[in-house]
Amino acid sequence: MRNFIFGVEDSLVSTVGLLSGIAVAGITKTDIFLTGIVLIFVEAFSMGVGSFLSEDTTEDLVTKKIAHKISILGAIIMFVSYFVAGLVPLSPYVLFDVKSAFIYSNLFSLVALFLLGAVSAMKYKRSPIRLGVKMFVMGGIAILVGIVIGRLVQNITLR
Repeated sequence: MRNFIFGVEDSLVSTVGLLSGIAVAGITKTDIFLTGIVLIFVEAFSMGVGSFLSEDTTEDLVTKKIAHKISILGAIIMFVSYFVAGLVPLSPYVLFDVKSAFIYSNLFSLVALFLLGAVSAMKYKRSPIRLGVKMFVMGGIAILVGIVIGRLVQNITLR
């Protein structure tokens, strides 16, 4: 469960932050999609490998053979959850013009983050609203960071 939540949350936050930043910088729809899909593949793989290595290294409570299988499963869960969640902020850039896609990408990502927080809170008997809002706010901050950096770099490169 930890790998799933971490994979989805990290993918939504980092992908929407990146896409927001490059979208406001005036990048073409094709370049936004290319950047997003490369990010999703590379980061999903990186997160999967990171999960495998950290789990495989720290699993001393069970036999090494069982720990290895658990590590592989954790890596697969991390890869798939990161990859699929990354499509949430990216898909609007396939379906809409950049201006509309920017809005839908941010909206879909923030809603998905809220739902992830709420559902995971219910699983662990915590406040769904509180954790949902917390994830929503963190996603909003990532979007804001992406937008600010995108604008700054755009202004610097235009001089």
